[in-house]
Amino acid sequence: MLPYKSLIQVDRKSSVTLYIQVCNTFISLITNGTLKPSDILPSSRVLAELIGINRNTVKLAYEELISQGWAESIERQGVFVLSKLPVLSKTRIPEVNKNNSSQESFIWTNHFEKAIPGDNFQKNILTIDDGFPDVRLAPVDNLMREYRSLSRKFFGKNFLKYGSSKGSEHLRESIANYLSNTRGLVVPSENIMITKGSQMGIYLAAQLLLGPSDNIAVGVSNYRSADDTFIYAGANLIRIPVDENGMDIDYLEEILKKKSLKAVYIIPHHHFPTTVTMSMERRLKLLNLAKEYRFAIIEDDYDFDFHYDNKPYVPLASIDHNHNVIYIGSITKTFAPGLRTGFMIGPLAFVDAASSLRQLIDKQGDTLLEEAFAVLFDNGEMERHFRKSLKIYKQRRNLFCELLKSDFSEEIKFKIPEGGLAVWTNFDKKIDLIKMSEEALKKGVYIGNGSFYKNELFVTNGLRMGFASLEENEMVKAMGILKQAVR
Repeated sequence: MLPYKSLIQVDRKSSVTLYIQVCNTFISLITNGTLKPSDILPSSRVLAELIGINRNTVKLAYEELISQGWAESIERQGVFVLSKLPVLSKTRIPEVNKNNSSQESFIWTNHFEKAIPGDNFQKNILTIDDGFPDVRLAPVDNLMREYRSLSRKFFGKNFLKYGSSKGSEHLRESIANYLSNTRGLVVPSENIMITKGSQMGIYLAAQLLLGPSDNIAVGVSNYRSADDTFIYAGANLIRIPVDENGMDIDYLEEILKKKSLKAVYIIPHHHFPTTVTMSMERRLKLLNLAKEYRFAIIEDDYDFDFHYDNKPYVPLASIDHNHNVIYIGSITKTFAPGLRTGFMIGPLAFVDAASSLRQLIDKQGDTLLEEAFAVLFDNGEMERHFRKSLKIYKQRRNLFCELLKSDFSEEIKFKIPEGGLAVWTNFDKKIDLIKMSEEALKKGVYIGNGSFYKNELFVTNGLRMGFASLEENEMVKAMGILKQAVR
């Protein structure tokens, strides 16, 4: 007989009843090959004594096994593992190959072996991020109040059902009004799709635009996750230089004379990672080229709302009269990143197709949350939040740049950004950013090591240093620790 006393361990504190625990253990013993078809199980009296439970509990466990089709009772003989079950080989520890990696149980293709894991910013540690809003400023209580209010109302119950994969119609209308008032972007609500942040918009656009060996132009310095998304779609990245006036459109024009492009991905407003803004001259020329060569422009406008020294340029989408631009924006990048709400705008047929594609991976978003956001847009709460945040972030930007100038003049070169939530900094080549990051973490400050911004052409010793999510006292403390880590 098997050593059931050690094989069957029951937990009297568990929420799972004892007889179900015993039943599940027998199922595990059968499926891992320890028990074979037609093997006899110990009598209820013997098993009860072995594992220290009531005999009736064992009887209930056996009845459950029989009802589920794992065992059978034969009169005057006992309870047996069902004889009709297939014979299963006993589970073995996976073999280890020469590379010290476990042998896979099935064959699959891993496209993400070299992917950089995303950072976890939910840990309670002093952090110099790469440009996120301060979630403490967001009117989350008001958002949740509207969320609860809607959920209690009779018509609000409908938002708990399946809805349009384009997202809440109310929020799409609210965003249309907001974009018209703030960016001069006039677009019907049916041309807007609500996404789980801007990253979903980039993914959907890439899947619809790009196929194997298609070319897409991106910056020499560029948003790493966008690059990875385009590569995953099978496209070739054509790198275009980026200077203080944004992407070099003259260089792009020369490329177009030699190669066909399906799309150009740009971040004209506070380019990631370098924070530069594309000039109006280049914006207009890019639109003309898109019309002439018939390629799409994916405009990633992730933080338009934060510009400090003058009015921001209008997006390309606002002056695109040929409908070449797919415009992607984020609500939560200016509110709270974890709430994952963004939008994508494009020609109606394109947005409808993106909506159909979205259903294959994510039936729809959180309609109730989207409706709550719509209320905040309608009652002016979002606009008040942006105005308040803009004032605070400008003060924090100024202090952050003062600290960089006074405490890191020998180690860091930078330009004061006109907007956005981060400063692009170039470190002295003698400074190892990986070691600096490790030293700072030991002293209680998280800061990236620059690897996320690098690619095959962009290898500068630089970092985006976010200032928006740090209060002034936190900023002074974090920069003091960073100073120690650098030196």
